Amino acid sequence: MSTEDRSGAEPPRTRAEARAAREAAERAAAEAEERLRLPSVAHPVSSAEASPPPLNEPQQQPAQPPLNDPRGESPQNDPQPSPRDRRRFLYTILAVVGVLAVVVVGLGAVSLFQGPRISQVQVDPREAIQVSGSRVILTANQALEEIDESQVTVEPAVPFTVDAAGRNVGIRFTVPLDDTTEYTVKVAGVTGSGGGPASDLSTTFTTPAAEIFLLNRSDDDDSIFRTDLTGEKAVPVFTHPRINDYRATSTSLVVAVEDGDSSRILVMDRDGENVRELPLPGDGYVSSVQVSERGGLVGYTYSDKDLTEDSGRASVLVTQPLSGEGEPQIVTVGEEEASIAEWQFVPDSAAVLFIDFAGTLSLDDRSGDAGAQNMGLAMRLLGVSRGTYTAVIERVDQSIVELNLADGSEEPLAASDPDYGPATEITPFPGGTLRHVVARDADGLPTGQAIIRVDEEGKAEPLMDVESGNAILQACASPSGQYAAVTVAPNLPENAYDDMLVPLPKTLETHLFDLRSGEELVALTGFDASWCQMAPSF
Repeated sequence: MSTEDRSGAEPPRTRAEARAAREAAERAAAEAEERLRLPSVAHPVSSAEASPPPLNEPQQQPAQPPLNDPRGESPQNDPQPSPRDRRRFLYTILAVVGVLAVVVVGLGAVSLFQGPRISQVQVDPREAIQVSGSRVILTANQALEEIDESQVTVEPAVPFTVDAAGRNVGIRFTVPLDDTTEYTVKVAGVTGSGGGPASDLSTTFTTPAAEIFLLNRSDDDDSIFRTDLTGEKAVPVFTHPRINDYRATSTSLVVAVEDGDSSRILVMDRDGENVRELPLPGDGYVSSVQVSERGGLVGYTYSDKDLTEDSGRASVLVTQPLSGEGEPQIVTVGEEEASIAEWQFVPDSAAVLFIDFAGTLSLDDRSGDAGAQNMGLAMRLLGVSRGTYTAVIERVDQSIVELNLADGSEEPLAASDPDYGPATEITPFPGGTLRHVVARDADGLPTGQAIIRVDEEGKAEPLMDVESGNAILQACASPSGQYAAVTVAPNLPENAYDDMLVPLPKTLETHLFDLRSGEELVALTGFDASWCQMAPSF
């Protein structure tokens, strides 16, 4: 046994102690190795795994948990948004809302600073040159404060009235407008009902070229032509063996024809299409056809074919709807059917003004049931002004007066300057009158005839004159008073009469004039110009 000193050496251990120490060392080494090992970031894949699937093969989508999964579990690869992501989303929403708010405020400010503007304009230029009462309606983009008539101007100037409500401003022209003319309608200083700055509402429109219808009779058939004012674009719109009379509205033609021993009244479109017949009070004859555009009526004088001293109706005045929906109604005076010598529709109304065989002048509004109103005695009904409700009549003392049909007041018709003598016919138009005068020699025999244009101040200028042996049958103005049509029967000694119900010379011509300049535009074959209220007589 050794006797060396063993100080500082590890004392001997038992087997159990050595085994415990060895297990403790192994655990420590394993823990150290675990702490030093890094987690794997990526795993290599094979080339087959890296290749994308073909484009025409559906790709497998990862399975998604149902939305109503009660477990409320999210896929392990769908991480929850971080607080930073939530803040970024919130900032984006706030930015979008801010931009929209700026846009809305900007548009509101522009509207506020600009004032009301026009959003729509309604106007029918073709109707405006044919009838009075046409309108321009301006619709604004907001409700408006009350509009005064002084705020409205129309260039070129024409008389008008104003009717405004809500967003709409209506301008009604009380007379027809000129053709081929540019009109500007302006409403100044318009403000919205909610306040804000004022602005002007303005629109411009151009009226079309005027047309005219004429009747042309021949030994074969009679034809109604439509033409421009040059006569170069004349086209027939209706033909019949015997056309007695016709009238035109803005949408229709009303034609009286003779069939055998009786008359018929036909209504059709302005191009002669869609012909239909109106019922008459009986089997008889029709003459002096007229129309009321505003009242939607046709009127005429009617006589029974079988007429004796004791039975039958002679020259009674009849009115009925152009639509054909109503029966013909005979005008009565004191509950009796009156025989009529002369009559006219009052323009822009459904009223008729007439003189009966007893010489009584009466006014009857056919749109009501008040009946005929006595307007005194009269010898002749010379004309009724458009837009003024004033008639020019000759009283039994041969004085010529202007009669206000609204209140019955009257005043003498002023003589022209210069004075061309008494007129046999007077045709009122917007801005003046056309007067038909006959020059006579010392023995009272006619030496010539003329049409004199007289303006509202009484200034007179000759428009057309013819020598003895020729005759002026009729003179009419276009609806606005821009043009005139004068019908002449030339060479009377050799101009034979036709055999119609109201006979006229076979050869008739119509001369068209510019009333503003006095220049003659053209002479056309035919008569019974559609600008006239009634057919000529001779």
